[in-house]
Amino acid sequence: MPFSTFDLKLTRELVARAHRVVADPGPPADRVPMTDGDYDRLVEAALARVGPEEDIWLFAYGSLIWNPACQSLEHRPAVVHGWHRSFCLKLVRYRGTAERPGLMMALDRGGLCRGLAYRIPRQDAAVALSSVMRREISMKPMANQPRWLTTVINGERRPALGFVINRNISTYVGRLSPEQSADLIATGCGHWGSCAEYLLNTVLKLEEHGIRDRNLWRLQALVAERLDVKNELVRESHSNQN
Repeated sequence: MPFSTFDLKLTRELVARAHRVVADPGPPADRVPMTDGDYDRLVEAALARVGPEEDIWLFAYGSLIWNPACQSLEHRPAVVHGWHRSFCLKLVRYRGTAERPGLMMALDRGGLCRGLAYRIPRQDAAVALSSVMRREISMKPMANQPRWLTTVINGERRPALGFVINRNISTYVGRLSPEQSADLIATGCGHWGSCAEYLLNTVLKLEEHGIRDRNLWRLQALVAERLDVKNELVRESHSNQN
């Protein structure tokens, strides 16, 4: 289906209403920051799975599409079977707080996911993957776990490094209803910005690459409804004060 911004219910104006200034509360009590050694071991383990002359493919399904963490030689449409995008990770930092938790996407089991695969030259792989690991993982235990995924790129099956949800972490919320997800996304905001901004950026970038995720499309409309209602309440309050 051709994309038109007129089809989109969630707008930059509505997203701006979800934003608020929030100080970084620091890591939750049950999490500790990753160390340089932790990142080095993750990169070493990832590179051990591919040949010394092979380029690395990195699978992107969300923010890595609109805010890549490293340089690449090219990107191509890719499909991963057995995993799907899901707003299944509760945030009390970054794009949420303990008082108003946010919700973040991750790859969860089941279904399929259409995204992009970035080809990283082998000679740059260690530096590039270190940058990606630091973007995707900040705390222990890890919410996102690096994993080699079987992807289909231009009709060919290729291994690509991706990040999947750790279902054993306390902030994994599983499958919420679209309405429950929209409630959290519409109010979630932290020192990195709002969840609504994250959702809009993802939907726009996926559409730019010809990928329409029906679940995200429905979700952006639900979030827009909630932010529009919030806007109406603010206007009513100001009107009553006058």
